[in-house]
Amino acid sequence: MLAVAPPLLAGALATAAGARRTAAGERPGTDAAPAAWPGLTAPAGIAALAAGHHLWTVGEFTAPAIVLGLSVIPPMVVREVLAAADQRRRAERLAASEARLRHLVGDDRPPAGAAPVDRAGLVRALDRRTGGALLVVDLHGADEAAVPDGPVQAEVVHRLRSGAGPHDLVARLTDTEFAVLTDLGPVLAYALGTRLLGALAEPYPRAGGASRLRASVGLAETTGGEPEDVLRQADLARRRAVQLGRDRVEWYDAYLEEQLVRRLDLERELPGAVARGELDLVYQPVLALADRLPVGTEALLRWRSPALGTVLPEELLPVAADLDLLGELGRWVLDRACRQLADWSEGGRELWMAVNVTARELAAPDFVARTATALAAYDVPPERLVVEVAEPAVAAELSTVVAQLRRLPIDLLKVGPHLVGPGADGQRPLIDVVANLGDRLGLEVVVEGLESDAQVAGARRAGCHYGQGFALARPAPAERVEAWFEEFPSTPR
Repeated sequence: MLAVAPPLLAGALATAAGARRTAAGERPGTDAAPAAWPGLTAPAGIAALAAGHHLWTVGEFTAPAIVLGLSVIPPMVVREVLAAADQRRRAERLAASEARLRHLVGDDRPPAGAAPVDRAGLVRALDRRTGGALLVVDLHGADEAAVPDGPVQAEVVHRLRSGAGPHDLVARLTDTEFAVLTDLGPVLAYALGTRLLGALAEPYPRAGGASRLRASVGLAETTGGEPEDVLRQADLARRRAVQLGRDRVEWYDAYLEEQLVRRLDLERELPGAVARGELDLVYQPVLALADRLPVGTEALLRWRSPALGTVLPEELLPVAADLDLLGELGRWVLDRACRQLADWSEGGRELWMAVNVTARELAAPDFVARTATALAAYDVPPERLVVEVAEPAVAAELSTVVAQLRRLPIDLLKVGPHLVGPGADGQRPLIDVVANLGDRLGLEVVVEGLESDAQVAGARRAGCHYGQGFALARPAPAERVEAWFEEFPSTPR
């Protein structure tokens, strides 16, 4: 006991001192691993000496002695397991420190001529990634049709690698789609996408002169999703960037996915809608404000899709424009509106029919000819057809339609209800100014969107002759509008 007590006491004091220093935040001053031989040889040597002394003094081992002798083995095993785990953690810290140092000095960049990984390699990298973001880059030729050739693609890869970080992974998905996998957070990943857009927009030297590319970047976070899900999300964000005009970066979110899925459904279902008989027109009467008698109607397009429900023009027309279906839809609307106007005119009622036309349709070379054909087919007087073009659409392509606008008679000026309200700083309502300008130019002013009697009164007080809106009459199918007409006398306007 006298021999064993001092080492036990010294060990307890040393353990307590070490625990106190560790609790205070002190760490070892070196990353070197401690020597392993004392921990292995000392317990075994002490156990062997104790066993020999026991045999010399007692001559045999009792059961309690054997148990006590064997009890030294489990602590030794546990200690070695803990030591191995500590060594593994130490090695991981060292590796992380080394990687961080390499990142700072930039000595682990991929070789300049290294090829980007393919989609399978990107999926494997995504499977190992626990944070960061994925950027999907879509390239478009400046003429909307050119596809980057081999040298340009090689330059694209070089610019992507130059703009990305040393640990970012560059992948080629198709001839025109690339991806960059980064460990940056959302804000820095968006900044990276913006830098890549700028780099990719620079001219590409090639035989016969430089060429330019337009790029769209979709971003998705890599946390909390399977690799294919992350790829799909980044690709949906890329599609959104393309739809919004390209040369931009878009983040993925759940609402974005709903919009894009809806858009894809529209693109899938719209072709053939005319042939399937899914289009319909509703008509909103235009009234004379003085006596509230009908003078005309506006034909409003509706797509009654069995799969998607009723689709309104503001959602339908952009899709039709992208699918190059505006001409087909416009011809159908014009034919159906002229036929309906002819039916209403048989009873002696003289109304006008307004059809909405986009600037692209108005600029089509055959617009005047096919309009004249539709009028002649149903024996509709040309003065009874109003071609309505929204001003923002005309302004966007003014140079392409100005010649036709000079040839076509402009009789009506349609304005929104926001002009009817009181002017700023007590000034008179803007509708007064517009009505006065229309009178000087010989144009009749139609105020649309009138939803209250006060707005109707304001438009009439300003001198506007015509109006339409829920306060006057709601859009309805042809049968209901015709029944509503029966309540009013037929008066030429």
